[in-house]
Amino acid sequence: MKKIDFETHFVTKEFVKTMLENQGYPRYVEDKKTNSRRLWYAPDVGEPIGDVVLNKLLDLGEQRLKKMDAAGIDVQVLSLSSPGVEQFDVEIGISLAKKTNDQLSEVIKKYPGRFMGLAALAPKNPQTAAGELERAVKSLGFKGWKTHSNYGDTYLDEKKYWPILETAEKLDVPIFLHPAAPAIPQLRTYGFAMAGAGFGFGFDTALCMTRLVFSGVFDRFPKLKIILGHLGEGLPFLLQRIDFAYVRPWVGSDARPALAKKPSEYLKKNMFVGTSGNYLVPAFMCTYQAMGIDRILLATDYPYEDSDECVTFLEGLPITQEDRNKIYYQNASQMGIRL
Repeated sequence: MKKIDFETHFVTKEFVKTMLENQGYPRYVEDKKTNSRRLWYAPDVGEPIGDVVLNKLLDLGEQRLKKMDAAGIDVQVLSLSSPGVEQFDVEIGISLAKKTNDQLSEVIKKYPGRFMGLAALAPKNPQTAAGELERAVKSLGFKGWKTHSNYGDTYLDEKKYWPILETAEKLDVPIFLHPAAPAIPQLRTYGFAMAGAGFGFGFDTALCMTRLVFSGVFDRFPKLKIILGHLGEGLPFLLQRIDFAYVRPWVGSDARPALAKKPSEYLKKNMFVGTSGNYLVPAFMCTYQAMGIDRILLATDYPYEDSDECVTFLEGLPITQEDRNKIYYQNASQMGIRL
């Protein structure tokens, strides 16, 4: 049985250097007194990034492969770790994205059959980003684009970013929409505990995906595929509720964006979800029943989460082995990946 892990992360030495040197946000800050490091997304949100995690992010060789083998993971689909390059100065972001993609391509060549890649892009120059996505897919063999839920003061649904979405649809590759610290300041009031993985990350990603739906992106690009981790960041739970403004007869058309379908239909058609970091059986069963097994992909969020824990959770679920096979590798064919 093959296992293809759609959410695994890495960094390069140059990315770390850029993060340490950046004077704005995001940036890494080292506290020499405590010998610790934080990833500051904003002045009020700092995520601890210890050496154990950072060394695993930097490792793209034998130790990573040993961890994969121990968890039974055949292939990792690698993407640049949060916060990516989206919020850097545009020219820095463009240069770093290209260098990162080239380095990842060399790793994939070095370990054939074990790694695949999602491109890093600097979307604030949409035309250049679209060109880099095309290069990454056609020349480097990458499988899509991994981006983040906000770019500081903008979201992916804004029309200036549509050339990148158009390119992704044309190339028939997915976009992995990954969490970032929320742009809404009230979601950062209590720091990383509220803004981070426990709540704010998922909230902001669900917000971005919902904005994509209501913007009409999927009417314009009906074949576009978006992957969300963490069992869909809560959206499967809202699959019936999200249609409220479109099914209640007393809600006039002037109170809702004009869409060709109900919002839930876009989520069921254009959204896929990964299994990372949400290991509550009722949460999985909600996703399974609302979205269907054909929309679920294996994702572990390595090294921020434990790959063994993810696989153990999936093995213990009250589903058939046929369903597990779809999660592990068969559904990957819808992303253009076959082993």
